[in-house]
Amino acid sequence: MRAMDIQIPQRAQYSDSVRRDELEIARKFTHAVQKEMGKFVKGVILFGSSARHTSTPNSDIDMLVLIDDLSTYITRDVADAYRIVIQRLINQNSRRLHVVTLRLTAFWDYIRNGDPIGINMLRDGISMWDSGFFEPLQLLLKKGRIRPTDESIWAYYLKAPTTLKNAKWHVMQGVVDLYWAVIDAAHAALMSQNAVPPTPEHVADMLDEVLVNKGLLEREYSKIMRNMYERAKMILHYELHEVRGIDFDHYLEDANRFVERMKVFIGERPK
Repeated sequence: MRAMDIQIPQRAQYSDSVRRDELEIARKFTHAVQKEMGKFVKGVILFGSSARHTSTPNSDIDMLVLIDDLSTYITRDVADAYRIVIQRLINQNSRRLHVVTLRLTAFWDYIRNGDPIGINMLRDGISMWDSGFFEPLQLLLKKGRIRPTDESIWAYYLKAPTTLKNAKWHVMQGVVDLYWAVIDAAHAALMSQNAVPPTPEHVADMLDEVLVNKGLLEREYSKIMRNMYERAKMILHYELHEVRGIDFDHYLEDANRFVERMKVFIGERPK
């Protein structure tokens, strides 16, 4: 009896739509990594904009290298030697290469917990070489078999309040930076009149005494200086806990006007 012919469809090659130059760089780098490191490397994956088909001629070529920390004890010396080799291979192939290295157990932990970083690598990644670890996980993800754990969901959520707090802190720190810009410009203007710059709390008064009262500067600028000092002091003494965006824009506008006016004033002084 004649054996039945079975047609086995092949999976599509995801690399078909990758830019040829990037694919060639990725292949050469992968071959070099395999040649240099052998079984220590368990997978080399192309990910990022190259894999998502959104790259430009100047984009980084993101490569994920999975290293074996199961059969190899990765000491500091091993890690240092690995970094030296990877940097040499980058220099030999393309400076566009951006290499991310993960231990096999760390990558597995990312996937097990449904971590967005690992999931994005798995979703978009194109396997340039795989020892049989990456592609099965990729298929499970495509089938909807990989789900985030409750622990990972809450771990990511709990980052959000801290990030919001950091954002508010950066806005307040921005006000302090504006204050120092105004202080530096005021000091320069006073120095141009041979006045010794005073401590910050007295700068506004000295602007009035040396410049405003002599008709050399408009009073609004000493008011800006005084207001910026008061706001910065309140922030540094934890008396002010939040700055609204509309208020920051106002402080930024004042600081820009102040700095520009001091520039004009210094430029107008007799030589």
